[in-house]
Amino acid sequence: MRLTVSSIALIAVALGLSGCAAPRGAGLATEILRDQDEADAPFQVVPVDKANLSDIVEWPGSSGAARYGWLPRKGGSDVSILKTGDRLTIFVWENEQNSLLATPGQKSVPLPTMTVSASGEIFMPYVGKIVVSGMTPDGARSYLEEQLAAVIPSAQVQVSVEAGTLNSVDLVSGVARPGTFPLPSRNFSVLSLLAQGGGIPQDLRNPVVRLLRDGKTYEVSAEKLMSDASLDTILRGGDKVLVEEDGRYFTALGASGTERLVYFEKDRITVLEALSMIGGLTDSRANPRGVLVLRNYSPKSLRQDGSGPQKTQVVFSIDLTNADGLFASREFQIQPNDTVLVTESPVVAAQSILSLIGSTVGIGNVVTN
Repeated sequence: MRLTVSSIALIAVALGLSGCAAPRGAGLATEILRDQDEADAPFQVVPVDKANLSDIVEWPGSSGAARYGWLPRKGGSDVSILKTGDRLTIFVWENEQNSLLATPGQKSVPLPTMTVSASGEIFMPYVGKIVVSGMTPDGARSYLEEQLAAVIPSAQVQVSVEAGTLNSVDLVSGVARPGTFPLPSRNFSVLSLLAQGGGIPQDLRNPVVRLLRDGKTYEVSAEKLMSDASLDTILRGGDKVLVEEDGRYFTALGASGTERLVYFEKDRITVLEALSMIGGLTDSRANPRGVLVLRNYSPKSLRQDGSGPQKTQVVFSIDLTNADGLFASREFQIQPNDTVLVTESPVVAAQSILSLIGSTVGIGNVVTN
């Protein structure tokens, strides 16, 4: 084979280009991590293996991992109590010759519907204002009879209650039948409310239940709520409950089966599960020794004693070519907003260079011939 000056020049150009821009879809691990030993490196590299996994698990959460807490279940009473805003329908039954309320021949008298005032009172004819807030419906009925006995000795009272805002909860979204529901007792729970709303649709991705109470937000995954009875929180009047799809995600890049935002399909996802969700490693491109997880931490999370990250940007490096790395990847958890980057195999880059050189030599031979 004879090479002309032109073909030699083309080879030189190809070699120069291949050193900095060989055709590939992801960076090499050596390229991405080459500045890790510099004193002013903006990131920290942490190899993940079984030896340090237990320490990393105890690190503070990433800047995207913060979630609202949840309220544990505390038992309540099986009866409700009257509160401001409740509407009372009262019937008075009496058997007097000269009735104060009923007309001749009438045995019962329906009183106008009364709303419990801000001071907890209602107004009863011939009795005046009576405080009923804090009583049970049955307790209020007995008390009203006692108060009426002074003017209508034979009076019997029947009370029915329509719950007001302070004795109702709002089921806002994520169920078949959202709406406002009265609290039948002080032992009415989140799962009972969801059941009254028709339950959570099966096609909702990893649903999250949120509780809004007193200006604070609490949340828990539906999967966790339904598997742990101690999390079935008792509701209070004025609570608002929402069911939404889990908005947490991580980003998949590099030599994997897909490059996109990937939403969490369950409460916790490990590296190995994340790789499965994105189609695994591309056989012809990926470097199984260079699976990287890029994560941002807040400055408040930084530690210099090893109990946390030393820099706000951390690259976790995982080697899937040995059992240690594989077992670690089964336990190391992805956090929201992480980037899972599968680096390019250096063998693929070398093959690209050789292919480019071969093409160049072929061009040179054609020119010579």
